[in-house]
Amino acid sequence: MLLKTKHFAEIEIDEEKIIHFDEGILGFEGVKRYAVLYEGCENSPFRWLQGVDDGQLAFAVADPFMIFDDYDIELPDEAVKALEIQNPQEVMLLSILVVPEDISQISINLKAPVVINTKNRQGMQVVLDTDRYSVRHYIVEELRRQEVSIGVGSHKKKE
Repeated sequence: MLLKTKHFAEIEIDEEKIIHFDEGILGFEGVKRYAVLYEGCENSPFRWLQGVDDGQLAFAVADPFMIFDDYDIELPDEAVKALEIQNPQEVMLLSILVVPEDISQISINLKAPVVINTKNRQGMQVVLDTDRYSVRHYIVEELRRQEVSIGVGSHKKKE
C-alpha cells in the first residue's frame, strides 16, 4: 500500500504490518491504523509510529527498555485481555516522545506506553496506574550516561 506522509514523502507500507488501534491514540482517537517505521539502525531505540489513515500524523517513539534499564511495568489485565496477549514475547512496547526545538529537552511519556501485540497486530495506548512514571521524563542525560558506561574500559591495554 502506497502512503503519502508528511515526514517520509511516499512510502510503501506492507498491509501485513499495519497495527489496528480500536481506540486510537489519546488525542487522536480517529486514526485507527498505524505502522511502526524504523529509520536507520534496528538496534536504535527510536522509531516512528506512522498513521496510515492520516499520512500527516506520525509520532516519534522509542523502546523505553532500551533507554531506562529500570523501566518496569505491569500491564493491566484489561489491556492484556483486549489485546489478546498470550505470551510476553509477542509484545512490543513503545513510548511517545516529545521533540521540542531545543533537542536537549526531548522527553518520553513513560506513564502511557503504546502496547502492541505483534502476533495479531492489535495495539492500544495504556495509561498505567502508578505514580512511579510521568508523561515527561527527560532522556538526554540518560542517553549520555549510557554512552559513558558503554565506553568504560574499551581503551584498556591488553596485558
